[in-house]
Amino acid sequence: MMLLIWTLSLLLGAVVGKEICYQRLGCFSDDSPWAGIVERPLKILPWSPEDVNTRFLLYTNENPDNFQKLVADPSTITDSNFKTNRKTVFIIHGFIDKGEENWLHNICKNLFNVESVNCICVDWKSGSRTGYTQASQNVRIVGAEVAYFIDVLESSFGYSPSKVHVIGHSLGAHAAGESGRRTNGTIGRITGLDPAEPCFEGTPELVRLDPSDARFVDVIHTDSAPIIPNLGFGMSQTVGHLDFFPNGGREMPGCKKNALSQIVDIDGIWEGTRNFAACNHLRSYKYYADSILNPDGFAGFPCASYSVFSANKCFPCPSEGCPQMGHYADRFPGKTKAVGQTFYLNTGDASNFARWRYKVSVTLSGKKVRGHILVSLFGDRGNSKQYEIFKGSLQPDSTHSNEFDSDVEVGDVQKVKFIWYNNVINPTLPRVGASKISVELNDGKVFNFCSQETVREDVLLTLAPC
Repeated sequence: MMLLIWTLSLLLGAVVGKEICYQRLGCFSDDSPWAGIVERPLKILPWSPEDVNTRFLLYTNENPDNFQKLVADPSTITDSNFKTNRKTVFIIHGFIDKGEENWLHNICKNLFNVESVNCICVDWKSGSRTGYTQASQNVRIVGAEVAYFIDVLESSFGYSPSKVHVIGHSLGAHAAGESGRRTNGTIGRITGLDPAEPCFEGTPELVRLDPSDARFVDVIHTDSAPIIPNLGFGMSQTVGHLDFFPNGGREMPGCKKNALSQIVDIDGIWEGTRNFAACNHLRSYKYYADSILNPDGFAGFPCASYSVFSANKCFPCPSEGCPQMGHYADRFPGKTKAVGQTFYLNTGDASNFARWRYKVSVTLSGKKVRGHILVSLFGDRGNSKQYEIFKGSLQPDSTHSNEFDSDVEVGDVQKVKFIWYNNVINPTLPRVGASKISVELNDGKVFNFCSQETVREDVLLTLAPC
């Protein structure tokens, strides 16, 4: 039945292509590929600029808490706190969201902690709070408005588009792409936060975010399961130079709470119901916000797939290093050497989401028993919890290694502690030790620790550098 409707709408649509033009923004048509293709069968045009009502809310280091409303007009910009010697970040929300939502402002506030920046929250709630298919067309107007704003900055102030970074969540990611397409790829950077899948996945580059939209495009995928049957709102296809798939990109840790605990959320009912309906989808902007304050807490590892990464086969980083997911992705030297470079990492289940990955190898000594071995790391920047390295038959001279994601950045490792247990009552009170433990950081740096001792079950053994 659905196929029949699509075929009919394609046939009917092929007959009349409509176009609508606006003074500042130019013309918009419902021709293919904007409408009347399999991914977007309905022939609809975006709403008018007045109806979408795109608003620009400026926060700066001088006004971090109360926005100034801007319009794309030189005198308004001059009278505001906008400073031409700073980078400019535009943040664009997605479907049924709004520009005054906390998360956009939180990203601005975190940015003010690390740099001076013009942070513009783009509000288009009038155009986002409608049916999804209509909203997916309205992003064309939003993208055109942002592009027009950037053109005014360039023509009136000589402000280079290379100093602009557009961050878009969900539908906002495709609005960001449209702003980049309309400025001919001259924007410095676009970040797609879980770009919306329906009406965009598999479409021509003209319609969606793609790497040609800016000098550098980075993407975080957090809800990339198929929309049917999994209700994944995000794209699974790579659409940037660097595409990050934290936790595999489908199911985010901390998103499986029961319904009630989600709705009675710390940020109030609206945030709670949002989290319940779309927790994975919203994680992308939470990771980005945390990444600003953790410059090395989101290292992404190049890998064939998440299952290969989870099998500990993609550590440490290659010689050129690992890019950081989120704010510092642009520091990666090979960021634009190819498109669709894919990276995997794990995050925490609640903020702070940053994690630091370590590989630990333990060579055992002492008696042969069955049991678990755990290791904790002590460094010049912090101490980790105990992480299980192995469980099974503990045999002297055997070596076991594992990787874990610590919520603490240890820094240079100064000592390690080893403990084993098996919860079996054994009258001979066996003793097990670690003759050597080596710890590898993601940059390939290795620290070695040695001990001659053995210990009974549940007794900590401290190893010093060899």
